[in-house]
Amino acid sequence: MKVSLPPFPLQPRVYRINRTMDVIPAVDIKDGKCVRLFQGRMDAETVFSDDPAAMAKRWEEEGAEIIHVVDLNGAIEKSPQNLGSIKKIVNSVDANIQVGGGIRNERTIRMFLEMGVKRVVIGTEAIRNPKLVKDACKDFPGQIVVGIDARKGLVAIEGWTKTTKIQAVDLAIQFQDSGVTAINFTDIHRDGMETGPNIEETRKLAEAINIPVVASGGISSIEDIHNLKPLENVGVVGVITGRALYSGSLKLKEAIEVLKNQK
Repeated sequence: MKVSLPPFPLQPRVYRINRTMDVIPAVDIKDGKCVRLFQGRMDAETVFSDDPAAMAKRWEEEGAEIIHVVDLNGAIEKSPQNLGSIKKIVNSVDANIQVGGGIRNERTIRMFLEMGVKRVVIGTEAIRNPKLVKDACKDFPGQIVVGIDARKGLVAIEGWTKTTKIQAVDLAIQFQDSGVTAINFTDIHRDGMETGPNIEETRKLAEAINIPVVASGGISSIEDIHNLKPLENVGVVGVITGRALYSGSLKLKEAIEVLKNQK
């Protein structure tokens, strides 16, 4: 039986009474393998495992309550490409799974949720078809996350291959009061680089909206987790981390304990 997490509350400046920031391991899938990219470049990958489900199980055993799964091929091809791997992850763990990559229509959203995925992440279509996001929030309350990936503050789409002229903050504001459960905010230049998260841009985004924010990109060490902790006060509810966990520069159990105990 999967543990059912409630939707992130929609009042980020007061919600911390009963929750601590989540540490969310990333399992990025390319060609059926668990990989990490440098700055989102599909030609700059490191393969960490031939078995993404085994990696997800490892993070669950180390305390993860949510696991962030990305279909990298799907993001490029505009439709899911690693369904077998994703289904195996869902069937292998009790942790809640959120999935992004190639989610462009209501049919795909419904397919993933019926598969057992807890939340779906909509990225490119949040710009191209914001109505899809808003309608999905009504049809699947508490299960829709908007992924905003930014390069120098501007939103990138199509698996980060194209950069728009839309500011990340402006896009997020469009979804105020629509029922979006969280905004996943990624600084592309820092993703996979282990150079530390973009604290100020994350703070700027969180302060501009009443939607909970999940930070992503650049996490390198336990010091970065300490530095992110104060952002709980402005509505940052979680942090996604990948390469640092796989390289061993960050220990998942330690990060969870820091966020649980640091005042």
